[in-house]
Amino acid sequence: MSEKAIHNSVLTLKELAKKWAIRVGADSVEKLNEIVEAGKGMELILVCEAMQQNTIYDIARNIRKEKKKIILIAGPSSAGKTTFSHRLSIQLRALGLHPHPIAVDNYFVNRKDNPRDENGNYNFECLEAVDVELLNHDMQMLLQGETVKLPEFDFLNGRRLYKGDNLRIGDQDVLVLEGIHSLNPKMLYALPDEDKYRIYISPLNQLTIDTDDKISTIDSRLIRRIVRDNRTRGHDIERTLSMWKSVRQGEERYIFPYESNADVMFNSGLLYEYSVLKKYINPLLMEVSEKSPFYSDALRLKELTDRFVTLEDTIVPLNSILREFIGGGCFKV
Repeated sequence: MSEKAIHNSVLTLKELAKKWAIRVGADSVEKLNEIVEAGKGMELILVCEAMQQNTIYDIARNIRKEKKKIILIAGPSSAGKTTFSHRLSIQLRALGLHPHPIAVDNYFVNRKDNPRDENGNYNFECLEAVDVELLNHDMQMLLQGETVKLPEFDFLNGRRLYKGDNLRIGDQDVLVLEGIHSLNPKMLYALPDEDKYRIYISPLNQLTIDTDDKISTIDSRLIRRIVRDNRTRGHDIERTLSMWKSVRQGEERYIFPYESNADVMFNSGLLYEYSVLKKYINPLLMEVSEKSPFYSDALRLKELTDRFVTLEDTIVPLNSILREFIGGGCFKV
């Protein structure tokens, strides 16, 4: 797909998201709150999830039709890549294929070998943070029918482990790889392009606050990441906020330049997510003191989330992309 075509695809995806939000009557915070207060939150959740599932089905059908063996999923931080890879895998299985989700993060180099940035901090966003040679070796062996020992990265101790996860694939098997570098041709340089199907995923938020003010997609991802990092990695909010600038710089350098390599775009945003995330993010935002260098960021996010009426998470489906951040889902993420 050309750069012009991918640009048009992003615009089309945003336009479709906006039209759909208008069609279901939830294109603004005010209208969303009215739906929740009217007791119709569950219906909205189910409709949003059904829309995403329809898109996932269409993608899976194209993969099967084109007989692709390597599915590559990329996108910015907190786009929901891991859950999407599992949901796509289930849909592929329903179509008769045998998918195998593989997180590229499990191929991180050991922490002691991780490159550092100009400030001396670990640079987890660069391609060199991934053991590209091992990744290519393992994927080649799998395509050749060999049994491969798959690693699992221990983020707490910063090292790659092997826990007996062995894999061998056959004719109906497909590999589903997700990671921020998946659209970078240097990541899987040794594998044939004709076997690859590339997907770019991002949460495109179409909610407006006032007539013209639209909620930032960047803020949507930041809130997701704060909640997830606190739950899964034990990070306090200030640590996540302190890393966000580096994360954004990494996206500009390592992700966005390769959007044009995508075969298809997927919108992982959910109209109702702020209403659910509110009860998770607000206590964390309240922990940031006025003396903190991140107080203005926390205050801005608090003012944003305070606009939403709370929607209970008990009615969020177990396979929802939102579960990747709030927990309680059916996938190991």
